[in-house]
Amino acid sequence: MNICIFGASTTYGSGDTNGGWVQRIRSLLDEKNLSDPDAYFLVYNLGIGGNTTEDLLERFEFELERRIDEDEKTVIIFSIGGNDSAYLIKEKRNRVPIDRFEKNINKLISEARKYTKDIVFVGITPVDKERTSPIPWDTNKIYNNIYIERYNSALKTICQKEKVKFVDLYAKLIKMDYKKLLEDGLHPNSKGHEWMAKKIMDSIF
Repeated sequence: MNICIFGASTTYGSGDTNGGWVQRIRSLLDEKNLSDPDAYFLVYNLGIGGNTTEDLLERFEFELERRIDEDEKTVIIFSIGGNDSAYLIKEKRNRVPIDRFEKNINKLISEARKYTKDIVFVGITPVDKERTSPIPWDTNKIYNNIYIERYNSALKTICQKEKVKFVDLYAKLIKMDYKKLLEDGLHPNSKGHEWMAKKIMDSIF
């Protein structure tokens, strides 16, 4: 089974010295590969920091086609949207307007369905607005749960309509003391990535 995981910096593993939630899932599946001769999992981390849905659409098919095997089942996991929701102070708008975000998600689903029916979207995770309004490394950007909840809700609605699996991490985290799971107010820390890996594994595998 080829598992291609597309996303941005949290997918890449930012905030975690152990490689992030994707690497943790890979480690768990590698253990299955070693213990079960019939198991075959290849996990590809295709997260690039700062990516929006528009950036992902530009690279999606090119990167996917170079990693899949027609003789093997392919699972595509998307974890995208947080950067789309970022509010740009100077421009007075979200980085990717919500209507364009929705179109991009629909297009990603359409493109993914050319290769597999096994498609999963991981929901956007909440932030600590006291530390992300604005973010210290880019003072033109504000990450705020008001926007994140809106974009996450739009993503969930599209997935329900298209009958695509959706892992709603926001709904779970917002009921917890989730700020303890954040490294810098935006990205998960090691415990946060560990929590994400477990929830995503439980939901998918």
